[in-house]
Amino acid sequence: MTDALLPSHAPPASTAPPSRWLGRVVDSDIFYSFRRSRLTMVAAAITAAFFLLAILAPVLAVQNPFDPAQLELINSRIAPLWTVDGQSPFLLGTDEQGRDVFSAIVYGLRVSLVVGILGVLFAAVLGIGLGLIAGYFGGAIDGLIMRIADVQLTFPPILIALLVNGVVKSVFGNHLDALGTLAVLVFAIGLSFWVQYARTVRGSVMVEKNKDYVAAAQLIGLPARVIMVRHVLPNTMGPILVIATINLALAIITEATLSFLGSGMPDTVPSLGTLIRIGNNYLFSGEWWIVAFPGFSLAALILSINLLGDWLRDALNPKLR
Repeated sequence: MTDALLPSHAPPASTAPPSRWLGRVVDSDIFYSFRRSRLTMVAAAITAAFFLLAILAPVLAVQNPFDPAQLELINSRIAPLWTVDGQSPFLLGTDEQGRDVFSAIVYGLRVSLVVGILGVLFAAVLGIGLGLIAGYFGGAIDGLIMRIADVQLTFPPILIALLVNGVVKSVFGNHLDALGTLAVLVFAIGLSFWVQYARTVRGSVMVEKNKDYVAAAQLIGLPARVIMVRHVLPNTMGPILVIATINLALAIITEATLSFLGSGMPDTVPSLGTLIRIGNNYLFSGEWWIVAFPGFSLAALILSINLLGDWLRDALNPKLR
């Protein structure tokens, strides 16, 4: 009887703690779409494997290909381990400088991914900022930004990247080190891809700025920058994520093309494009592994990222749900 009169310490059903963030992600439509597509899951696993290889490069590599002290010319052009002329520990063989090809690939992945990710981030920040300004304010500012974008769209991105890269190198000459060259590549790639973000964000902002929540924010006196960043921008993130995923693959390809043409990373700090350019010189002399494995790695990385971009585009499209 006494126990029945005591207050219960059990929380009522209505005050149960909300589901955690991970639970919401698992129950979301996007994750359901992800689980239904085996091809997307394979592409995600391959992409994650490449990122892990790049992160764990110092642990997995048998040598540091960026350190000349660890290279021996006596080990140059050794065939892969499983062939007749293969030697341990060179799983994928060595190049003309005695670099282990596997070690060069995992370290080259680092360079390619860093350039690609930073280039996409720079392009996104520049394009989103200009798109917000053009769409929100309109008028002469909108016209000026969009005319610049239209002019840039008449040139392929690789030509713009080559132009920017050439101008910077002509100014600084041979005074750029590896870090400076990487910064130039990021700057060139970012200037090549900002237009897509700007045009997409501008179109979304022109729709969103006429809605009631923007009028309410203006009525209470919020500054324009706060309205654009805090209220309008989140409603345009879907298309931005799709563009960023696809542009990551394009940025890596652009960096590889620049490096293959000799305008990218130096031979002492090779990216995948630099490794392909080096291996291409020995393709017809029988050392096929020097170019084959970096080329296959680049192709697999680009394909997996593109597949993820295609899935994300369909998953975020409300008409396909």
